[in-house]
Amino acid sequence: MELESGAQAPERRYLKSYRTTLLLAYQSFGVVYGDLSTSPIYVYKSTFSGKLQLHEQDAEVLGVLSLVFWTLTLIPLLKYIVFVLGADDNGEGGTFALYSLMCRNSKMGLLNNLNTVHDHLSIYRLETSQKETRTSMLIKNFFEKHQSSRIVLLLVVLLGVSMVIGDGVLTPTMSVLSAVSGIRIKVPNLHENYMVFTACIVLMALFALQHYGTHRVGFLFAPILIAWLCCISGIGIYNIIKWNPGVVRAVSPYYIYNFFKITGKDGWSSLGGIVLCITGAEAMFADLGHFSKFSIRMAFTAVVYPCLVLAYMGEAAYLTKHKEDLQKSFYKSIPVFLMCSLQLLPPEQIFWPVFVIATLATVVGSQAIISATFSIISQCRALGCFPRVKIIHTSSSIHGQIYIPEINWLLMFLCLVVTIGFKCTDTIGNAYGLAVIIVMFVTTCLMFLIIVTIWKRTVFLALLFIVFFGSLELLYFSACLTKVHNGGWLPLVFALLALIAMSAWHYGTSMKQSFELQNKVCLDQLLSLGPSLGLVRVPGIGLIYTTTVTGIPPMFAHFVTNFPAFHRVCVFVCLQTLTVPKVLPDEQFLIGRIGPPEYHIFQCIVRYGYKDLRWDSDEFENQLLMKIAEFLQRSESNGEMSVVSGKHSDTVVNAMARIGETREVKKKVRFRGVGVKQEVKELIEEKESGVAYMMGHTCVVAHESSSFIKKFTINVIYGFLRRNSRRPAVALGVPHTSLIEVGMLYNV
Repeated sequence: MELESGAQAPERRYLKSYRTTLLLAYQSFGVVYGDLSTSPIYVYKSTFSGKLQLHEQDAEVLGVLSLVFWTLTLIPLLKYIVFVLGADDNGEGGTFALYSLMCRNSKMGLLNNLNTVHDHLSIYRLETSQKETRTSMLIKNFFEKHQSSRIVLLLVVLLGVSMVIGDGVLTPTMSVLSAVSGIRIKVPNLHENYMVFTACIVLMALFALQHYGTHRVGFLFAPILIAWLCCISGIGIYNIIKWNPGVVRAVSPYYIYNFFKITGKDGWSSLGGIVLCITGAEAMFADLGHFSKFSIRMAFTAVVYPCLVLAYMGEAAYLTKHKEDLQKSFYKSIPVFLMCSLQLLPPEQIFWPVFVIATLATVVGSQAIISATFSIISQCRALGCFPRVKIIHTSSSIHGQIYIPEINWLLMFLCLVVTIGFKCTDTIGNAYGLAVIIVMFVTTCLMFLIIVTIWKRTVFLALLFIVFFGSLELLYFSACLTKVHNGGWLPLVFALLALIAMSAWHYGTSMKQSFELQNKVCLDQLLSLGPSLGLVRVPGIGLIYTTTVTGIPPMFAHFVTNFPAFHRVCVFVCLQTLTVPKVLPDEQFLIGRIGPPEYHIFQCIVRYGYKDLRWDSDEFENQLLMKIAEFLQRSESNGEMSVVSGKHSDTVVNAMARIGETREVKKKVRFRGVGVKQEVKELIEEKESGVAYMMGHTCVVAHESSSFIKKFTINVIYGFLRRNSRRPAVALGVPHTSLIEVGMLYNV
């Protein structure tokens, strides 16, 4: 019986994994694929809205269909599903995930924090150890030698992030307004203000649902999108059979050649409308942290892709027989299908149920980019490239599912402004296409570096990738640029503002950390002033937060010289976010001692991944004190309870790294040494006396001799962002009654 039970265990695990994958694939319909799936509403309308209106013959319609088919096949299916999803960062996707991979495996990024403290992490040991190629070494050496190249790379990454944020504004606006505008087919004299008002109501309802979390929204929206895909694929099949079965010939690339031969420059200009068929493809990668690679691949390949192909083919078949309906072909083809196939309602009543389904589907379509925006802003915030905002984890099992209230309401406000200000889907579509293609081209450029430096493939394969996909995306980009004056400027403005804000925040944060590192104080020097200052030790434990991994932060020295007293047990806490998604719990804490044992001063480095969930203050206190107790036990047993002088504080880090490599004690700690027992007893007694948190309340200003650009960046932009972002104590959940803030002025 035991053998039989053991044989069934792998099968049960397989079935559980299979069910989980199916469940995630089902949820992905309501989160990832809505934008892609609702594109048929406006692709043909946007494509034939410009000079292509002069070309309305079958050859042009089939040429557009062929372009749509091959664009869907090459970019979402081949590029993203096959290649880009394979470049995940331990299950996380998006532009910053690619960048974090490069930062962790080389010195190509500006976010590197690799040193001896982090080298022994399991996630670093699990990285691929393939042999370096000559090209990868050349590229890495080039970035290491040239600081300007690393700055440019970070700016390119931030540009991609900025465009994703811009997509978060344009996607809901374009999708909802396109669906709502269909009401004019039945009410042609309706004033556009009523249409805009309806769209605003739908948008507000969409953003009001976000606080329920991705998994709940996914369960709510998934049935709507599945019904939508079944509807448009059924309509497509009917229209192909009814109007023109010959449209299936458009899968031949010959029709693309024939299209450009006939239309020439007008056909090239129409590519700005065709690119809208792949809006939402980037969300498959950006939303990867919410799901899994296999679930996303399964849902797209088996359901979304074939349904979209059938929908576009059916609409093209209808257009070949009804060229007068080019500007409203999607809604015009639906009543005909429903009347002929169902014959349940008269035509004037059939329209409204379909209109409601289409509107709900566009709401679902907006969810993909909203979730992607939350994910990528969370990564930027953790790595110091975005101001502090509130992150709410909406799922206990999948930590990538998050909600950011400030960003949610900001996106809603901007969506309403764009909807009320533009009102026209053609103008918004021009802006939408440019934002989409820029994000995709940035991903292609980063993939070139990933293929060479991380996957360590030959430069020929990397060049083949970037030439093939990059040239295709640049072709679309060139067509979108011609529409900058007609709405295409909007995503550029959004991206510029977001890029300036993120760059200024990263620059200001790095200057602040550099100042603290350069002005750290030696412990021996500080304690030598004790007799003259009259230093006293008060009961309790003091947690002093600092950004330096060694030495005494200038904030603490400033406090002691003005108020000569500190707690009997002091722990200098340095919180570090690494360029990895998650850090194992056993590897999060590094503990070291500063000075002789009678000082009771410790140094603690707490390491988080950029997707890790942080503890609240009570749990953090308990974890920290337990780790200090375990450190004392291990140090005694390993013979490492050595006194580390403050003037050689760098050796603390090395000792911490060596101790961190030892196995964590997971059972109750037993203390054998008399000295250790006494020290732990004192630790417990001091905790009962109270725990205080000390943080610096810093004001960073540029030095008077600095350039105008630096003064403007630090004093104006960074100062504005710092004043309007969440305070560090609030972001960390520090109790207000236990907080000590020390005012400091940093002239950087």
